[in-house]
Amino acid sequence: MTVLLIEAFYGGSHKQLVDLLQEEMQESVLFTLPAKKWHWRARTAALYFAQNVPVNPNYRILFASSVLNLTELVALRPDFGKLKKVLYFHENQLTYPVKKCQERDFQYGYNQILSCLVADVVVFNSAYNMESFLTSIGKFMKLMPDHRPKDLEKIIRPKCQVLYFPVKFSNISSILTRLDDQQKPLHIVWPHRWEHDKDPESFFKVLLKMKEMELSFHVSVLGETFTDVPDIFAEAKKALGLSVLHWGYLPSKDEYFQVLCMADVVISTAKHEFFGVAMIEAVYCGCYPLCPKALVYPEIFPAEYLYSTPEQLFKRLQNFCKKPDIVRKHLYKGELARFSWAALRGKFRSLLTTEPKEDL
Repeated sequence: MTVLLIEAFYGGSHKQLVDLLQEEMQESVLFTLPAKKWHWRARTAALYFAQNVPVNPNYRILFASSVLNLTELVALRPDFGKLKKVLYFHENQLTYPVKKCQERDFQYGYNQILSCLVADVVVFNSAYNMESFLTSIGKFMKLMPDHRPKDLEKIIRPKCQVLYFPVKFSNISSILTRLDDQQKPLHIVWPHRWEHDKDPESFFKVLLKMKEMELSFHVSVLGETFTDVPDIFAEAKKALGLSVLHWGYLPSKDEYFQVLCMADVVISTAKHEFFGVAMIEAVYCGCYPLCPKALVYPEIFPAEYLYSTPEQLFKRLQNFCKKPDIVRKHLYKGELARFSWAALRGKFRSLLTTEPKEDL
């Protein structure tokens, strides 16, 4: 075993990535913690892994996501200090929206900065993620009352690179059920985590306005739920009534892709997004994407698929409801191949096969 994979939040895209890497790297071993209580994982996972990952002189590379406090882990396990340490950012805490800013929130972003200082290679899933993190360091450190460290961006930036999250596209030809049935109402899908940062309130507000105007549509609300589900979900399900086709997380990837293949439009209303696997998967299945003209989306999707205001989103959907064939006959104008596992596999492999500089 030469590659040690550690994931402190083993769920969603975090799970998808390390599972792919373990499958690819025969000489790897994976240690995880369940994807629950994110804040507690960020605070305490390092000590857990320090105690539970056995010592192995064959390790050469350590790969972890930025949920883990890498600094604490390396301090608790000096044997890890000698390894080539690769830190992968699915998100960053310097620009992550919080419902209510509290003093302890500083610690999450600060831990990520420290982890970057300890890591040998820092990898981001998008240029937006990387730039938003690096350019926020200076302002973030001003939250400290005094004795602020200097030049952190300058120190960290040379270690950084962008490596898009690798999406393993399923073979959907066997489950493709799309029909050019003009009588069928527009089918809208929202496949995101049921949490406040994905802004479900804005999404449902648009849909309820459409229902008020007696526009004909169906909706499928997918995505994972965690401990705290915003109240809007239960309220919206009741209010949308017979417009709802699917409601809730589909653990079977085949079933999930089947719903995406039946849908016409996929929507994001996110307040934060550093990549957006669900949107890319939906577009691969033939959905027309509508995303905010902000965050990572302009990096991923052509301008035609971006909206600036909820009013613009409403108008686009209103038009699609009246003429569903607009989206059903549409051919996506962006490029999905660059996000595929096939395209990125070699880059990840080389990231996890390069030996550390010093002789172990």
